[in-house]
Amino acid sequence: MTTFVDRVELHVAAGNGGHGCASVHREKFKPLGGPDGGNGGRGGDVILTVDQSVTTLLDYHHSPHRKATNGKPGEGGNRSGKDGQDLVLPVPDGTVVLDKAGRVLADLVGHGTSYIAAQGGRGGLGNAALASARRKAPGFALLGEPGGLQDIVLELKTVADVALVGYPSAGKSSLISVLSAAKPKIADYPFTTLVPNLGVVTAGATVYTVADVPGLIPGASQGKGLGLEFLRHVERCSVLVHVLDTATLESDRDPLSDLDVIEEELKQYGGLGDRPRIVVLNKVDVPDGKDLAEMVRPDLEARGFRVLEVSAVAHIGLRELSYALGELVAAARAARPKEEATRIVIRPKAVDEAGFTVTREDDALFRVRGEKPERWVRQTDFNNDEAVGYLADRLNRLGVEEELLKAGARAGDGVAIGPEENAVVFDWEPSVMAGAEMLGRRGEDHRLEEQRPAVQRRRERQAERDEATHEFDTFDPFE
Repeated sequence: MTTFVDRVELHVAAGNGGHGCASVHREKFKPLGGPDGGNGGRGGDVILTVDQSVTTLLDYHHSPHRKATNGKPGEGGNRSGKDGQDLVLPVPDGTVVLDKAGRVLADLVGHGTSYIAAQGGRGGLGNAALASARRKAPGFALLGEPGGLQDIVLELKTVADVALVGYPSAGKSSLISVLSAAKPKIADYPFTTLVPNLGVVTAGATVYTVADVPGLIPGASQGKGLGLEFLRHVERCSVLVHVLDTATLESDRDPLSDLDVIEEELKQYGGLGDRPRIVVLNKVDVPDGKDLAEMVRPDLEARGFRVLEVSAVAHIGLRELSYALGELVAAARAARPKEEATRIVIRPKAVDEAGFTVTREDDALFRVRGEKPERWVRQTDFNNDEAVGYLADRLNRLGVEEELLKAGARAGDGVAIGPEENAVVFDWEPSVMAGAEMLGRRGEDHRLEEQRPAVQRRRERQAERDEATHEFDTFDPFE
């Protein structure tokens, strides 16, 4: 059964925003007390966060579809809807986030590093928030925005200081088991290790991690065998260790040819030419292995490699190897540029920027693209004439109508707002009131300006009493 997964395709969906509420306050003797619809809640985000306790992407291999919760709709009485809960997905240190085209979206290294994979939709405004001096009682509210959807690929690249590379059964798993406290499965298997193993080594004052990268074979950089699956785990390592088998039973292999093959695969993979290398001649406890190591050592040193003879079984040369690796790791760490705190750069948009574009796609179709117009369309209830009129006013104030005229649009031409696969298309009429002409000024409720029947009756009776009093005051008995 699979227990280690280092590459998965994940489908994430953020929560939808809650709809705003259109409500009018009512109580005894006050049937029209003004708008009191609350705002909808924000949809939850989907967030990837590095967690040191997570070492594999196995959970997402079995459950690749993840969704955050939606925001609740607003209610009357100025009650806003509850925000959706963010969905936090823990990932291993060293996880790279890519899109379906292979572009890197985020490189998550370091505990707590996070990336918002899908943004939750914002909640719609209720009619209380839309009220103004001109629009005293809006009979509509804005809809909540749908949450973001994204298909992403997660790739795990092991974060280690040293990578042990070599042919299958060269003794890499045995070596890491004696250098550290790692306990990989070790036996005379006819196949390579199927998962990378990670161990921590202490050499004096230097503490570093060693990764046992599963065995490479000719053609690994082109995807043969498991090469491409595990070559990515070498990328983050500062030091490469060639583990060469001096006691191999295969007649067509020897340490020098093994080294040439692995070096060629690393070269074809690319990006590893600057890493310092050490050659380890393993299994020198075997008599034939010792003799072969003495034969090939001068050739390896002539190529510029530092060569160490070790035996994982007999514990020969391990202390020298651990300290040699510690020196290279310490030098690599000292050469790294000092990490600086991330600077927050704020780039405000120019006040004269339109924030949208108008393009002519054919003789009778114009497309409007922009964050604000597309968001406003998503939040509009097209079953409500007043809401459509409000959208028309917003687009007009933004300057969309003016830009359409400049682009050559004429009455009756089609206008599409949004991307081609999800656009709202309508026939354009300059200065159109979007069917809300009969409502008077949009959002006004003339019932609020009319006197209630009880007040009207009281005023009529008071007027009658005032008239009778006036007649009595002007009566002259001597006339």
